[in-house]
Amino acid sequence: MNSLLIRVAALWAVLALAAFAQDYPAKSVRIVVPWAAGGSTDSISRILAAKLTEYTGHQFIIDNRAGATGTIGHLLVAKSPPDGYTLLIGSNSTFAIAPHLYKLQYDNDASFAPIELLAVSPQILSVHPSIPAKSVKELIALAKAQPGSLIFSSAGPGSTSHLATELLMNTAGIRMIHVPYKGGGPSAQALLGGETMLSFVDVITALPFAKAGRLRPLAASTTKRSAMMPELPTISESGLKGFESSTTFAAFAPAGTPREVIAKLNKELTRALNSADVKEKLFNQGIETVGGLPEEFVAYNKAESAKWGKVIREQGIKIE
Repeated sequence: MNSLLIRVAALWAVLALAAFAQDYPAKSVRIVVPWAAGGSTDSISRILAAKLTEYTGHQFIIDNRAGATGTIGHLLVAKSPPDGYTLLIGSNSTFAIAPHLYKLQYDNDASFAPIELLAVSPQILSVHPSIPAKSVKELIALAKAQPGSLIFSSAGPGSTSHLATELLMNTAGIRMIHVPYKGGGPSAQALLGGETMLSFVDVITALPFAKAGRLRPLAASTTKRSAMMPELPTISESGLKGFESSTTFAAFAPAGTPREVIAKLNKELTRALNSADVKEKLFNQGIETVGGLPEEFVAYNKAESAKWGKVIREQGIKIE
């Protein structure tokens, strides 16, 4: 009798969960963006939120919770109820980097249910026009001839632009001096003004200044050439085979969110990413859509975390 009751209870639980997922969402959904309004993560989140609102008939509302390199927003979502009504869209690059640099109040692997890798934005390895290097090989040769004399800027300690340069130094066996700034904009301005000699700059920022001759682009950071600058080789093509670094964007839910809800969100996000207007809006900002299944994202994230953990250990990077 007890066995029968257990089976009946389990069946009712499955049916209730299926009904919940089918009706989801039944109210507005909060999307936490762990960066300030106006940035690339905020922009892609608002574009996708508008599409999800259109598809589901319920509001997907952006809640910007900036601070501590994204980890304040991450913590908020990690502690939220796993019901699908609080989501995270953030920079997966910093998500994979953060556990190796900070003492977090959450576990990256255990606190989140990955939904989808949404998009990627290449960064362009760029030098000030006064620097004689015309290619990645020439830049490496210059750095080896003058160890510790080249100065690079970044968007801040632990940022994607910082870690990309650390990966470059680690792979090429060179040393350069790091000058961090408070954001990608100030970092790019420092390069344009000649305060620093090189930096990884978002493609949407690099393109107009490259055309104006105010910076010299050497290579794209991604494994594939940037669609916005297709004439530019990748760093991997330029001699450092396998080099890859980029600003990536991803969606998460709190751990324990029903799989059926994750599947529905994945389906609707993929539908949005494949729509022509979303592709165009993101392309105009230097962002290329990716998409894929949650399982694929889990494998990708694991590989990214291992890669950046290795770089951080070998380069001795610490956040004061």
